[in-house]
Amino acid sequence: MNTRFGKLLRTLALPTLMTAGLLGASYAVHAQTPPPVGVRGAITAVSDDAIKVHTNRGEDLTIKINNNTQVRAVTLAKLTDIKPGSYIGTAATPLPDGSLKALEVHVFPPAMAGTGDGHRAWDLGPKSTMTNGTVGDLVATNGRTLTLKYKGGEKKIVVPDDVPIVNLEPGDRSLLAVGTKVVLFAKKEADASLSASFISAGKDGVTPPM
Repeated sequence: MNTRFGKLLRTLALPTLMTAGLLGASYAVHAQTPPPVGVRGAITAVSDDAIKVHTNRGEDLTIKINNNTQVRAVTLAKLTDIKPGSYIGTAATPLPDGSLKALEVHVFPPAMAGTGDGHRAWDLGPKSTMTNGTVGDLVATNGRTLTLKYKGGEKKIVVPDDVPIVNLEPGDRSLLAVGTKVVLFAKKEADASLSASFISAGKDGVTPPM
C-alpha cells in the first residue's frame, strides 16, 4: 500500500515540478537578457543585411538589419515648430528646482504620437533622462520653457538657445548611406552580434542629437 501511495504522489507531483522548472528557466532567460546597446556615429559601410558604424566612442560596430528594420529620417526643426498638442521627446538633465534642462528636442509626426510615452533614464550624459509626451498649453513661457505631459505625470523643460531641435519623419533604407550619422539601440543576440529594429538617420547631413 505504501509503495502504491508513493508512486501516486510522484505521478501527481511530476507535472507541477516540470511546470516550475520551465517557469524557472524562462525567468532565468528573461533575467539574463542584456539591455539594448546605444550606438551613435557615422555609417562606414552598407550591405543588404548590415551596416557598419564608426561610433562616437571610436568603436567600429556591425549592426544587422532586415526588412523589418524601420528607418526614421532626422531633419532640422525650430522651437516655433512645436505647438500645443505636439508630441515630442527630449533628453535632459535635472535642474535644482526640479525642472529639466534639455540636451536636445525631437518632434514626432502625428502618426507617431504616443511613441515611448513617459519619463525614464537615458544614456546621453550623467543623470540624463528621456521624456516623451504631449506639449501642454504653455509652449514658451519665461523665455524657452515648455510643459510636457505624459501618462502619470508632467515635466517642465527648459530649452537653452543652443539646444538642437529636430523632426523625426518616416524614412527608408535609402537614408542608410556611407557618411550618414545615425542613432540606434541595438539588441545583443545570443552569438554577441548586434541587430537593430529602429534607426534614426540624419537627412541632408543632420546629426541626430538623441
